[in-house]
Amino acid sequence: MDLNPFIDRFRRRFAEVEALLSAPDAFANAQRGQELTREHSRLRDLVSAGDDYLRTQSQLAENRAMLAAEPVGSELAQMAAEEIRNLETAEQRLGSALQAGILPPSPTDSRNSVVEIRAAAGGAEAALFAADLYRMYTRYAEQHGWKVETLDSSASDLGGFKEIVLLVTGQDVFKRFKHESGVHRVQRVPATEQQGRIHTSTVTVAVLPEAQEIDDVEIKPEDLDISVCRAGGHGGQGVNTTDSAVRIVHKPTGLEVRCQDERSQQKNKTKAMLVLRSRLLERRMAEEHAKYAAERKGQVGTGERSEKIRTYNFPQNRVTDHRIELTLYNLSAFVNGELDPVIEPLMAEEIRARLAALNQQ
Repeated sequence: MDLNPFIDRFRRRFAEVEALLSAPDAFANAQRGQELTREHSRLRDLVSAGDDYLRTQSQLAENRAMLAAEPVGSELAQMAAEEIRNLETAEQRLGSALQAGILPPSPTDSRNSVVEIRAAAGGAEAALFAADLYRMYTRYAEQHGWKVETLDSSASDLGGFKEIVLLVTGQDVFKRFKHESGVHRVQRVPATEQQGRIHTSTVTVAVLPEAQEIDDVEIKPEDLDISVCRAGGHGGQGVNTTDSAVRIVHKPTGLEVRCQDERSQQKNKTKAMLVLRSRLLERRMAEEHAKYAAERKGQVGTGERSEKIRTYNFPQNRVTDHRIELTLYNLSAFVNGELDPVIEPLMAEEIRARLAALNQQ
């Protein structure tokens, strides 16, 4: 693919956005100002990558000419060959970044995310693995400088979670986390297993982009059934002493949200509304995506919750992502938050699929 026309397009648009941001009324509309700021940052990186890409191509041409002119096996020929290998690697990396920039950014990629982790098949072991995934995602978020806040949780008897709902805030959270939606399968010997047998359990993960109340979904007060009750759970001061837990039912869809992690009824209501808006946004997005189901078949990140996306095999120290048929033998590091060796190939595959679909239009 000839990237030169796109590099020129990035430069022109970057100059346009800089001019718009320099205008006195650039932030008269706060949301528009934020959108322009994000686009400016994105285009700045693309223009820089474009300059590096063109410089790399020029250096490649020079070294290839040198290699062709020098006697085979000479010191200069060996140096040129080594430099060519390094430059080709850089050219591929920069080219991939520029190709990704050709695609219009998803409006939800820059959003914060609501992450819902629920134990599925496997009873107590599934609940323990849900706790493992909670710790894994928390550590991954810390590596990226993101903030994690618990919105709701239901603990199991052995220290796991029947379910836990998180809000992850930071830069490009949904862009990276969205590929985690699906069924996660674990194979290991549970702590309660007396005969050393390997058990298979599953946990479901749903990643929802945080909804923006005004633009994404409209919730009418008359459509809500809001009730309060006494918080439940294991121990802790304040638990089971006040009617602070909030339950909200969205009558048109039947969606139900509960939040009890805060002692303040108002704070629990605010958090529950955040989750409800995000679930309604996800439902609307799913309805839109269903229109293009045939085109999207086989692509990465379909988001279907029934989809087994990954297997964690502890006896073999192996993690396998079934969507891209990627297997790594570093499970111990992976569950400690080192997710990028899988998430980045998933992001690259999404870009490849979107480019292929764009070329077919």
